[in-house]
Amino acid sequence: MSSLQSNLFTQLADTEHEQVVFCNDKETGLKAIIAVHDTTLGPSLGGTRVWKYNSEADALQDVLRLSRGMTFKSSISGINLGGGKAVILADDQTIRDEFFWRRYGKFVEKLSGKYITAEDVGTSTKEIEYISLETNHVSGKPVYLGGGGDPSPFTAYGVYLAMKASWKKVSGSESLSGVKVSLQGAGHVGQYLIDHLAKENAILSIADINEANLKMVADKHKVIILDPKDIVTSDCDIYAPCALGATVNETSIPQLQCKVICGAANNQLANEIVDGNAVKERGILYAPDFLINAGGVINCYSEAIGVYSREKTMSLTDMIYNRVLEIYTKSENEGMNTQQAAIAIAKERIQKAKNLNAKW
Repeated sequence: MSSLQSNLFTQLADTEHEQVVFCNDKETGLKAIIAVHDTTLGPSLGGTRVWKYNSEADALQDVLRLSRGMTFKSSISGINLGGGKAVILADDQTIRDEFFWRRYGKFVEKLSGKYITAEDVGTSTKEIEYISLETNHVSGKPVYLGGGGDPSPFTAYGVYLAMKASWKKVSGSESLSGVKVSLQGAGHVGQYLIDHLAKENAILSIADINEANLKMVADKHKVIILDPKDIVTSDCDIYAPCALGATVNETSIPQLQCKVICGAANNQLANEIVDGNAVKERGILYAPDFLINAGGVINCYSEAIGVYSREKTMSLTDMIYNRVLEIYTKSENEGMNTQQAAIAIAKERIQKAKNLNAKW
């Protein structure tokens, strides 16, 4: 066995993944990795991300981290899904047209329902529609096809609820009026989140590498626009990472001026234990990302189990508020950081399901 193969299987063992599929199609230029982390609670579900990675190793590391997070996200949300994710390696030469996405759909179909795909960074309901021409194992289809459409509003709503719960924990009041919130990223989810915060008269600072996103928000709401390099050090009550992950790390933590970290991004902690502990030691309350951004996967679940219901999605998403407070209590009582507390709750549900299956 080559060292590459050995390292790969070591990675899978360490992260407890069930299956990783590498997809390659010369005709369309498709290069993708699908990772199935755990299917104890149900078929794995997670979005397909399109990103220009520095290396294939970076792409693999990202999909392994993201799919693991999806397992915990579904478990702690109380829905009957496992965790999966897919990444597509982007380049400037490949044309991602209908036939590209239909070819990808064929790869998803070959997994026979073990993985259900949805949208993520770089994909939308249009791509999901193309994929659905080749497989039924998709969620997040356009509304006119009977799907739940863009999950971003539900993701943002869950994060908004978590902010209110977190601020109540810190201040005794869930009102966000006059609370200073710095958002790193003003994409789809960030914009919906800003809508909620603006209605509560929060004081908003935003940063984004996309000028169009900044203009869109500034045309609609009163916001302070910051340089992306200044967002982490900004004077704020709540820091909201809403772009890519690992922004809470050994470099940024000492610079944070906030009381709460609560944002929509996945994998915000570069190291769950080290950085989670460092945040706790600084007296900053960290809202575990895989719980608070679960509104999107809850929306996909509502679609995947049958006839889509927006009301059911909202009802299931409402639980995020109380679950966040439950995690904070567990963290305090058991002397662990909030990320560890959330993972423990998620793992407990999975283990109970495994024990029940073993009895049968």
